[in-house]
Amino acid sequence: MSNTAIDTIIPETELKPKAQLTGKVVKTTLAGAIVDVGQAVPGIVHISQLQSEPVKRVEDVVQVGQEVNVWVRKAKADRIELTMIEPLGLEWRELKPETVIKGKVIRLETYGAFVEIGAERPGLVHISEMAHGYVKTPQEVVKEGDEVDVMVLEVDRKKKQIRLSMKAIQPEPEEAVREEASPRPERKRGAKKGKPKTEVYEMEKEPSVPELTAFELAWQAALDRSKAEKAAKNKKNKTENKDQEDIFDRTLKNRLPTG
Repeated sequence: MSNTAIDTIIPETELKPKAQLTGKVVKTTLAGAIVDVGQAVPGIVHISQLQSEPVKRVEDVVQVGQEVNVWVRKAKADRIELTMIEPLGLEWRELKPETVIKGKVIRLETYGAFVEIGAERPGLVHISEMAHGYVKTPQEVVKEGDEVDVMVLEVDRKKKQIRLSMKAIQPEPEEAVREEASPRPERKRGAKKGKPKTEVYEMEKEPSVPELTAFELAWQAALDRSKAEKAAKNKKNKTENKDQEDIFDRTLKNRLPTG
């Protein structure tokens, strides 16, 4: 094999995807280029992997004898598939929620900041995820070009959207920490643990008796008198009926012939 920038042969099992190598173009074909990367098997760069833009002829991009930087796509037993297009730092399948990544702010909007994290698209840090507490504008927290640590919140591969958070990896505000660490109010002496105080609750639930107006008082008195008079009349009627029954019984007894 021709001499290359790589003098040491790396076992194919250690050639991981995205590994960067330097090699020399030893042959060009209609389908691509063969690159010697110092391995026991040849490296193959397909025409579609020579550059991001469409390529009509391989010779328009590389020539035999040219040294090129390549990245491993897949290592096989008979060849190593390479690319001259620098791969993304993070593929969609590698973006997992709660992963912490370092990125760079590339654009600010009223609703948040877009951060380049090495994926196909930048992720969005919504203004509500930029810091603890209220943030009026993203410019209060970051500016374009700032390097920031972010956490992946959600990945939508269909919409190609990445939601990020700066707040998720920031320490809690001191006030919130103090509030959590502060002891709960002491219970009054004699109060039993686990039993809620019911005095106030019962007092609140107890119905209040409204004061009666003068008219209502007079009306109530009239009703009471009416009930009393009705009860007395009923009692009088019962007494009269009893007397009449006694007289009737005595009259019948006097008129009956004696044996």
